[in-house]
Amino acid sequence: MMGALEAKNISFGYDRKRKVLDDVSISVGAGERVALVGPSGCGKSTLCKVLAGHLEPWSGEVTLDGEALFGRDAGQGTGFEPWRGPGHGHRPCPVQLIYQHPEKAVNPRRKLGKTLTEAYVPGEDVLRALGIEPAWSNRYPAELSGGELQRFCIARALAPGVEFIVADEISTMLDVVTQAQIWQALIRICEVRHIGLVAVTHSPELAARISTRVVELLA
Repeated sequence: MMGALEAKNISFGYDRKRKVLDDVSISVGAGERVALVGPSGCGKSTLCKVLAGHLEPWSGEVTLDGEALFGRDAGQGTGFEPWRGPGHGHRPCPVQLIYQHPEKAVNPRRKLGKTLTEAYVPGEDVLRALGIEPAWSNRYPAELSGGELQRFCIARALAPGVEFIVADEISTMLDVVTQAQIWQALIRICEVRHIGLVAVTHSPELAARISTRVVELLA
């Protein structure tokens, strides 16, 4: 399946007594928008972290275009590597995770302009589409609202070379107007750039509105 992000037979748990994910598989095509739904505790956020390489599964693998995306560097003895693609030291991982709580994803002591440009320098089209004001770059995270900060985190995830976005309930804590603005902007950018999207949500209405396919993760 060309242009596909796939998690194959993923199992994972935070301790050996209970698996959070048990032989879970999911695939997302290039440009496809998949809504991931399911009850609390079924492992949606955990699967997001596995897809983006933030967690190493007990078993199974994550592939991009059929090639393993993450894994172990046995020769160096360094254990699980979050991103081992060619030249990965100078390239963002092609799968980017956006967290529900943006304040946990940024350095509170660093101005947001510095945080953003360490990833890449976004074009004015991206900033404008996401409603990011130029003055925000000179502010610290605590000086922005949750919606403003989340816009920054989305912009940071849209670096050149990114092929898939994993959005873990990114609008849950926001007001209805801000939710609509953020989803409209993100979907529009993904469509233009043919970026695949995995969106976790508890809302069936939102899942139907933003996705081309809904996948239910069972408890």
